[in-house]
Amino acid sequence: MKKLIVFDLDGTLAESKSALDAEMATLLGNLLGIVQVAVISGGSWQQFETQLLTNLPHDERLKGLSLLPTCGTKFYQYTGDWEKIYSEDFTADEKEKIFGSFRKAITSADFQAAKVWGEVIEDRGSQITFSALGQQAPIEEKKKWDPDFTKRKKIKAILDDLIPEFSVRLGGTTSIDVTQPGIDKAYGIRKLRDILDIAIQDMLFIGDALFPGGNDYPAEEAGALSIQVKDPHETKRVIEAIIACLGEVKPVDLNIGRGD
Repeated sequence: MKKLIVFDLDGTLAESKSALDAEMATLLGNLLGIVQVAVISGGSWQQFETQLLTNLPHDERLKGLSLLPTCGTKFYQYTGDWEKIYSEDFTADEKEKIFGSFRKAITSADFQAAKVWGEVIEDRGSQITFSALGQQAPIEEKKKWDPDFTKRKKIKAILDDLIPEFSVRLGGTTSIDVTQPGIDKAYGIRKLRDILDIAIQDMLFIGDALFPGGNDYPAEEAGALSIQVKDPHETKRVIEAIIACLGEVKPVDLNIGRGD
């Protein structure tokens, strides 16, 4: 029996940059009632707050939820409020080099978008993220830009040459994440093992980018049993199956949108 269910966020629990829908929030609330849950994503802590926490139950079940923003380079646990356990931040010089390398790679690959919505290269402290169409781009536009990952794989290959001392991963729908070397979702999985005292073989990871080069793939490389999903709809069916296997739970009223 698995003791910890670990999820990716964008493309797995919710559409890119969108909040959980009511059905997903209910399913996660029910899952938290029977097993520990963690979420590892390339998104920032602010993204976790708006996409995930606003629609989850605000009760004791949150103590069973571990949150790892920016590919596991940050770790938060709930102790009545959300406490940051660690953060692996870049230095100012490292950030400058990564920003410059992103600009060179985008120009060299010739994939500059004609229109963008919001910030294209974002400093998330412990991670620098390139979002091809901007952080606030409509989901429909994102899905059309690079559905087969071809554009981002070309940019990644250039970045690998420019900044070999860092880890470069494809993430989200249009994004590329850069972190310190060796700090990715495998790092997050190992941190979950150490902090929660749960063996990796007792974890189940669920994500939409479980392919070589995808930002979920390191979780599988770390040894976690993994399930590939194509979208949040498939994730819902997986959660339903997990709940059925682990034990029945009573339906809960999540009071969606409650601010207390």
